[in-house]
Amino acid sequence: MSKRAKKTQPVSKPAPPKPRSIASRPAFWAAIAILGVAGAAFAWLAVPEPAPEPVAVAELEPGLITKVESLYNDIYVYKQNDGTLLLSFGAARLRYVESVVNPNDELDLPVYYTQSMTAGLAYAPTLEDAVIIGLGGGRTAWYLHKSVPELKFTAVELDPEVARVAQTYFKVEPGPNFDLVIEDGRVWLSRADKKFDFILVDAYRGPFVPFHLLTTEFYKMVSDHLKPGGVVVQNVEPSTMLFDSAVATIGAAFQNLDFFESRGNIVIVGYNGPKRDEADLRRVATERQSQYNFRYDLAGILARRYEPKWDQATKPMTDDFAPVEYLKAIERHNEKQT
Repeated sequence: MSKRAKKTQPVSKPAPPKPRSIASRPAFWAAIAILGVAGAAFAWLAVPEPAPEPVAVAELEPGLITKVESLYNDIYVYKQNDGTLLLSFGAARLRYVESVVNPNDELDLPVYYTQSMTAGLAYAPTLEDAVIIGLGGGRTAWYLHKSVPELKFTAVELDPEVARVAQTYFKVEPGPNFDLVIEDGRVWLSRADKKFDFILVDAYRGPFVPFHLLTTEFYKMVSDHLKPGGVVVQNVEPSTMLFDSAVATIGAAFQNLDFFESRGNIVIVGYNGPKRDEADLRRVATERQSQYNFRYDLAGILARRYEPKWDQATKPMTDDFAPVEYLKAIERHNEKQT
């Protein structure tokens, strides 16, 4: 910006200086400014940081209901043309669909692989205690909770804002026999003092399973927290991750792996002990289907089992961290990357 030319004024004899008050002195005003800045800083520190609020950007994207910026994710909820709600995570153009929810039907599982995640109902020795690591939109967790009301179910979710969105928009709420824990899944499991009939793992960071939830040590911890005959159920997205390494890693902790085709995803059921007889699995599935009247027939779910191709020479993945380094690595990994 150019400066304006100053007008020339006639030179006159200056008047004798007047005594200056304190308020007219530069030092006074400088002190006031410093005090003001200090006061504002104190006030800022004294006020607790508000909880993240939804960003009102619905008018910028068709169907966008809310956007929430959390410590770990940018969370988006969209209403689609068919009335279903879509939950996605990401930043800028890198967004990944996490869940599709039918708000008018709490037992509807629109995403095909979540139906296959219920295969554990046929394998589990009893249906008393279960846990899922990774809540997302809560479809699998809520289906199991509502289908088997006496099942003591715990959902463990790292991001409190994901849990809040699930409660606000998808009606997935803590209640009798349904606990919602906000904590890193591996850390929570390491402190758990009980064993479960089945443990589901469906935690993703974008297209990948978090590294500390895909190591031999983690799955041995999972195995240690299962009742005799208990199973782990793992969702795997093979096109965007090291599928061979994932299978080798889970297989290092479990003697048996069964695979269920899930239209792009693969659901793996792992367990120890003798190989389960197919006829026995069908019998249990039929009995429990009759007892609970599952929306998605268990015998039909078992029919999805198949044998995918994978390199059996692949080595399993391990932690390879000292404990302190490992905890720091988890903390760094959990931070949101933009």
